[in-house]
Amino acid sequence: MTEKPEKVSRRRKVDQSEQSDLTEVVLDAGTIDLSPTTSTIKVVTSSTAIVAGAGADETDVLASAQTGYTRRDSLRGDTFDQPEPAAMLTADRLIDVSPKNRPAPESGFRRFIYFLSLKSINLGDSLKVRERKAIDARIAAPLEGGARFVPVLTRKGGVGKTTVSTLLGMAMALAREDRVIAIDANPDRGTLAERVSKSTRFTVRDVVNRAAAIDGFTDFANMVSRDATRLHVLASDSDPMLSEAFDEGDYNVVADMAARYYSVILTDCGTGIVHSVMRPTLQRANGLVIVSGGSVDEARLASETLTWLEANGYGQLVRQSVVALNTATQGTNLVKLDEIETHFKSRVRAVVKIPYDPALAAGSVIKFDQLNKNTREAARELAALVIEGLTKNN
Repeated sequence: MTEKPEKVSRRRKVDQSEQSDLTEVVLDAGTIDLSPTTSTIKVVTSSTAIVAGAGADETDVLASAQTGYTRRDSLRGDTFDQPEPAAMLTADRLIDVSPKNRPAPESGFRRFIYFLSLKSINLGDSLKVRERKAIDARIAAPLEGGARFVPVLTRKGGVGKTTVSTLLGMAMALAREDRVIAIDANPDRGTLAERVSKSTRFTVRDVVNRAAAIDGFTDFANMVSRDATRLHVLASDSDPMLSEAFDEGDYNVVADMAARYYSVILTDCGTGIVHSVMRPTLQRANGLVIVSGGSVDEARLASETLTWLEANGYGQLVRQSVVALNTATQGTNLVKLDEIETHFKSRVRAVVKIPYDPALAAGSVIKFDQLNKNTREAARELAALVIEGLTKNN
C-alpha cells in the first residue's frame, strides 16, 4: 500500500528538521573548550611541604605546618577553626613589654617619679644609664666552647703593658659572670701581682711544680690573688735567679691548668717578642692587645711588632687585634696622637686611648672604682672590643 503524498511530504520535513538540529548540536559542541582544568580544584595531601615565605620566622613555619594558621594571621585578627599549636606560644606574644613592666629606673628623678606614682609612671633609664648597660652587655657576651686566651704584649718596656693588662682584666671581671684570670708570663720578674692586693705568695712556678696535685678549682684558687672586681691574678716568679727558668713548657702547664677553670685568660707577656714563652702564647691566642705609648719611637716599635707578627704567620690575629694607646707616657703632649691612631686603625680592628690617671701613674695597687671616669670608660671599651673579637671567633 502506497503512502499518500501528503504524509510522505510531512515525514521528509520532520527528518530534515531533526537532521538540522543535530547539525546545530555538533556545531555548538565545537565551540566548547573540552580540555580538562583544575583551576578551581584544591588538592591537599598529607605530604604537602610548608615553605616559608620571605620574612616568615621559624614559629610561623612550624605553626603553619601543623594547622595552616600562623602568628601573622593572629596579629591581623584572623581566626581559625582549629586549635592553636604549642608553637604559637612565643615569647614575643606572651611577654608584656609595656612601660608598666619595664625595670624600675636606677636612680635620679626618673626613679623618684616611678615610686611617687606608685609605679604607674615608668620613664625608663636615662641615656647615660642605657649606654652603660649597653657596654655591660657587650662585655658580658657569652663565649661558647673552651677558654679564650688574650695576650697583652709590647716590644718596649715602660709603655704601660702591665697596667693595661690589669685594667682590661678588672673591666671584664666586673661585668662578666664567668671567671677571668690574668697570668704574669714575664720570663723576667713581672709586676702584675703588685697591681692588685696580694693575698698569696704562690707563683707560676708553684703551679708548675704542684700541677699533679691540683685536683679542682679550690686548689688552684689558693694560688692566685683576688681583686675586689673578682679578677684573679697569678704572679710570676719573684726570685730573679729562678725567673729565667720559666719557659715554653712551663707556660703550657700553667695555661692548660687555667683553661680548666677560667673562661678568659689574659697573658701579661714579657717585654719583647722573641723570648721562649712568646711562641706558645701566640699559638693559643684567640685575641690580641698591643700596647703602644704616645711617643714617636714607642708608636714605631708597636707598629713594627704588628709587622713581625704578620711576617710570622699571625696576620689574621693582627687584623682582629686591638691597640691600647697609652697617652700618659712622656712626650705624648708633643705628638699628634690622632695621626698615630689613624695609622693603627689602618692595620688593626680598633684603637682605644688610655688617658693619664694619677692613680695609675703611682705604679701601685689599682682600685678600679677610684680611677677617673674617663679611665674606667676607656678600660670598659677596651674590654668590650676584646670580647666582641672573641665572640666572632666562636
